[in-house]
Amino acid sequence: MSLHLRSRYCLVLLLLAGFVFSGFQERQTADQYPDILEHFKYGSIGAEERSGIPYWIWKVLPDVFPEHVPRRPLGKGYARFGWVFESESHARPIGASYQNRMVPLVGVNCAVCHTGTLRENPAGQRRIVLGMPSHQFDFQSYFRFLVACARDPRFESATLAAIRQANPKFSWFDGLLYRFFVIDRTRAGILEQARVFAWSESRPLQGPGRVDTFNPYKQMFGFDMKLDTTVGTADLPSLWNQQIREGLWLHWDGNNSSVQERNKSAAIGAGASESSLDLASMKRVEDWIWRLKAPGFPTERIDPTLASLGKELYLQHCAACHAPGGSNVGQVTPLEDIGTDPERLNSFSSELAARMNTLGAGRSWQFTHFRKTQGYASLPLDGLWLRAPYLHNGSVPTLTDLLRPPAQRPAQFYRGHDVYDFERVGFVSDSADAAHEGFLFDTQQKGNRNYGHRYGTELSESEKRKLLEYLKML
Repeated sequence: MSLHLRSRYCLVLLLLAGFVFSGFQERQTADQYPDILEHFKYGSIGAEERSGIPYWIWKVLPDVFPEHVPRRPLGKGYARFGWVFESESHARPIGASYQNRMVPLVGVNCAVCHTGTLRENPAGQRRIVLGMPSHQFDFQSYFRFLVACARDPRFESATLAAIRQANPKFSWFDGLLYRFFVIDRTRAGILEQARVFAWSESRPLQGPGRVDTFNPYKQMFGFDMKLDTTVGTADLPSLWNQQIREGLWLHWDGNNSSVQERNKSAAIGAGASESSLDLASMKRVEDWIWRLKAPGFPTERIDPTLASLGKELYLQHCAACHAPGGSNVGQVTPLEDIGTDPERLNSFSSELAARMNTLGAGRSWQFTHFRKTQGYASLPLDGLWLRAPYLHNGSVPTLTDLLRPPAQRPAQFYRGHDVYDFERVGFVSDSADAAHEGFLFDTQQKGNRNYGHRYGTELSESEKRKLLEYLKML
């Protein structure tokens, strides 16, 4: 190569380096959606800062590495992880955000954990419900897929070839950018995250609809995770009616009483940094979920006579802890009283609470509400029928099972199947289809125990039937 050509080549590389570093690190304006529903589903909350993946790499990975995609028969590509696609016209699933930088990035937003689906029967149309727990989405499986792709020796060559085929407008300059910088940096970033989260490999698989919320924060704060064996995996919650939750003790263990702090901590957990949080975007979502109503149980499937009789049982046995205005609503029930699996509670320590309250230091929104508790919070039950499986760790498949003594609750069942059982009130978890599509949940594994919460288990079968009919209406 001549000196002249070599100089030009070096200049191109220097220019590319400058573009890449500015494109990857400087925050740009994300796509705007005037419709709040579209904004909730596809808008950015700033999580691309730490967890963003270049869009074109992200788009082609399932086609390049189909052997690393789960074999769950839920569609193709990312749908097999439980991502929800509205239609073929949408390039991204619900919950996948986008920032149009020089290198466009895909991240996640609130909807990835708070959009669920259900069907009335195996052949039925899937109904998409916003604000519902994403009981079908397997975040851990998705992360493991990205890691498997990054470890594959074909990651660079095969990915670049697939991008060129998928995007006819992919230019010569884009090719250089991706070949010399973007693909390598993406692979390095994914592998670094695999190293950072290696501690999670020693815990039971989370499965769909569950995530370890606070142990990753320990990693972020520099805790030695080799000395920590707690399992913080818990069910994803709903986002309905947040106004009535302000001032109540939130999260499963009641460790915070501010809806706004809880929202921001969730966004940081999803990949945002203190500086990248899109406060205006999040405020739009917060205003919307403030009064967002939960969908009602199909009225034609409710026996009004039984429900009327069940209301008295509810007021007698459940309302104090779960009806808005009840004496114990939003308060923490000590572990020795509620008796449920202690792992999620144990995973959040006093030291972590103190560190959480350092987030946002010097900003108008600095956290101040985090605390350590000794039990689990009693919260309102709006939309209860769509919040299955039950208990904080999702260890009980239906309300019918929850009203049984722990020894009679299923020891194993399948999560992630979205066909609904309107009689037992929960998702079908023991059929051949559930086994084919779902994830086998074992209550004997650490953090998965289904004991405790014996309230109502002493009722007669007739009384349970009446109570169950009323619970459908919440």
